[in-house]
Amino acid sequence: MSDGEDSPEQVMRLAAEANLAHVALTDHDTLDGVDRARSEAAILGIGFIPGVELSVDHGRTKIHMLVYFLDSGDGPLQSRLGELRDGRKDRNAHIVEKLNRLGYEITIADVHRHAHGPSVGRPHIADALIEKGYIASRDEAFTDLLRDGGAAHVERIRLTASNAIRLARESDAVPVVAHPVTMGLNRDGYGETFRQLTALGLGGIEAHHPMHDLALRDHLTALASALGVAATGGSDYHGDTKRSYRVGIGRGDLRVPEAAVEQLLEQQSRYN
Repeated sequence: MSDGEDSPEQVMRLAAEANLAHVALTDHDTLDGVDRARSEAAILGIGFIPGVELSVDHGRTKIHMLVYFLDSGDGPLQSRLGELRDGRKDRNAHIVEKLNRLGYEITIADVHRHAHGPSVGRPHIADALIEKGYIASRDEAFTDLLRDGGAAHVERIRLTASNAIRLARESDAVPVVAHPVTMGLNRDGYGETFRQLTALGLGGIEAHHPMHDLALRDHLTALASALGVAATGGSDYHGDTKRSYRVGIGRGDLRVPEAAVEQLLEQQSRYN
């Protein structure tokens, strides 16, 4: 319901085909797909974990944060999601203006044609550029134009990592740092940053991700164990045409252990 191309039901069916025991749906800044995914997962006999993905700041470091067990309905973090989506709307308009000045003739209407839910962002702007023939892929759009610091980049409202963790815990959910490799840190940087975040209530580190090589997966798993948080994983699937990740197995070598779910449940129980 944010930047993926398949419906929540289709994602659950792909999870069943991959023989997954559990699956989470974590769209950006919205829970709109959670109830639909849960219903389909129940039919298919798969354990379902509701969630959301946030973009947060920790000092100068930008982090994607997965929040597991965040359900639809009322709650401290749920009430902030609309504000975050409004921030995206304002930024989208400014990005389109920048692109127009750079000679890329797209409109907000072009962008919205590629969105399937209320959370509209840079991936949909990339899709509009692809449709117009300006670029060939989302990756190309983010290499130059849309990346942080790129020619058409515009900052938006973000929660701090501290506030996101606090709101997640107050909502009986578990905050987990997504794909740490994108944080641009070395091994020492991971250790220091995750120690700081764990002290704030972080519940896990996404050790198993298609972008991580085996050495990094092992390092992050060991770091999570040392800090007493969950070592989680995910295929980060967005659709067959968006990137070469498949549900459950990423590029083919991803294996997320059952212990990840057990550790997440333990994390959730600590704050109940």
